[in-house]
Amino acid sequence: MQQPAIVAHRGASTDRPEHTIGAYELALKEGADGLECDIRLTRDGEIVCVHDRTLLRTSNGRGTVSALTLEELRKFDYGSWHGYREPAELLLLDQLLELVKGTDVQLFVETKHPVRYRNEVERKLAEALKRHGLASQIVMMSFSATAVKVFREQVPDVRTVLLLDRLGRLRSGALPSFADYTGPGVHLLRNDPGYVDRARRAGHETYVWTVDTAEDVALCRDLGVRYLATNAPANTRRLLTANLAT
Repeated sequence: MQQPAIVAHRGASTDRPEHTIGAYELALKEGADGLECDIRLTRDGEIVCVHDRTLLRTSNGRGTVSALTLEELRKFDYGSWHGYREPAELLLLDQLLELVKGTDVQLFVETKHPVRYRNEVERKLAEALKRHGLASQIVMMSFSATAVKVFREQVPDVRTVLLLDRLGRLRSGALPSFADYTGPGVHLLRNDPGYVDRARRAGHETYVWTVDTAEDVALCRDLGVRYLATNAPANTRRLLTANLAT
């Protein structure tokens, strides 16, 4: 059975502050097959890589990302909060697109919802991908089915993931026509390991978040998961290699 592709969740975010250029450079150095990021819009319409709607957890600033301009956001330190304890600058999506350009690494881009500007973030993402010419390397993701649908209508040749924190009526493995891959949390597979096979029979491979423990890595490998999002790509690679040898 094919090994899962390793996707660095917010970069190598165990060892470096999430969503910083250093986290993504380390993930590439460690041999990640893909990178994952979350994007939001600033008040002046720029795309930045920040997970939370506010700055409190991952910077020394305060406020809501969507209520601040890019210039205001750039004043803060996005690195010293982490155990690595080195300052880091705000990361723009354009910088991350430039990092993967010319490589064979896939970039998984999650648009966050609900947000102040609704589906403007999907429109801006579509524009950025066209500008950089990177449609073949990008996978768009969201927990919002509406966001995935809106994006697919704008960029039909970019693959999409519908992220899931519960299965509900999608338990059969079927997805809406605008979603290529299913994106369950690993907690869902622990409770319902047969879901991966049902989704595959329905024509959808699986992207699983967030997989760091040896038990979860082994579960994803044994179920034939296609993409495995992890905070520690080097360690997850070691676990996969060790599991393969046993």
